[in-house]
Amino acid sequence: MAVGGVLLVAAGCGLTSGSPMVDDVKPGIVGQGKPLAGADLTVTSKEFTEQLILGAIMGIAFQAAGADVLDRTGIQGSIGAREAVKGGDADAMYEYTGTAWITYLGNSAPIPDPQQQWDAVRKADAKNGVTWLAPAALNNTYALALNESNLKKYGTKTLSDVAALSKSDPKAVTLCVEGEFANRADGLPGMQKKYGMKLPSGNITQMDTGIIYTQAEKGSCTYGEVFTTDGRIKAMNLTPMADDKHFFPNYNAAPEVNSKALKKYPAIAEVLAPVTKKLDNKVAQELNAKVDVDGEDPHEVAKDWMVAEGFVKE
Repeated sequence: MAVGGVLLVAAGCGLTSGSPMVDDVKPGIVGQGKPLAGADLTVTSKEFTEQLILGAIMGIAFQAAGADVLDRTGIQGSIGAREAVKGGDADAMYEYTGTAWITYLGNSAPIPDPQQQWDAVRKADAKNGVTWLAPAALNNTYALALNESNLKKYGTKTLSDVAALSKSDPKAVTLCVEGEFANRADGLPGMQKKYGMKLPSGNITQMDTGIIYTQAEKGSCTYGEVFTTDGRIKAMNLTPMADDKHFFPNYNAAPEVNSKALKKYPAIAEVLAPVTKKLDNKVAQELNAKVDVDGEDPHEVAKDWMVAEGFVKE
């Protein structure tokens, strides 16, 4: 399978191997007229489920449009995949606006409006030889979520409600969070400051991501730190709290393309536009769940969705 290629990251950033994508797909909504015929394109992604799916979606779209595609998805961490696109070792990937703004471009304060956040990233990254195409509604950001029983018991719907509960019933608000989230300025410390929470350390338990979901489902902690596009939210019947003061950054997915590659193959933009427009949190949760809950292969999940939506034909 295309997603199973051996991936090696050279010291610093460069990618040194991959495998061809060999999906037998034809143009559907995308790829009419084979506008990328003759193009050799390399797609990349990070290693987690959603990124593997998005990388496959991009590669399948390129293939339907006539390109030969090299699969270099599954790079560990954000920096490797990003540097591959920036340096030209890869041509494109789906990246997140908040990650670029804070991690790559060095800003400390996110921009609350998602369109303005994307526009600021697009303008700032142009000088780095990276072009950002129009963003998706898909916003993979942080949230706190609780199970059905605790939802009925406490009735919280927003983080402001959680803050109020922490004052009226301090023992009620217990959190399961990752170590990174517990210490990041754009994580728990910043969230508590923004919402006026002062949770005692005994109310906060740090654990691995996967365990958080199961503990929140069991109610072992009232609220678990989750990612808003994770398929386990729906599968485990968890309810995320609305970030009503817009503290967490917007992490909208958008195609990040090497500017030289886009200049050489401008049809990349038209091929990806309708696909990106269809991606939202509901779609992401459903696709992610097929992998994380049902155990399906990310590349096959991506291909099935592309066919079902009519973007490509088999």
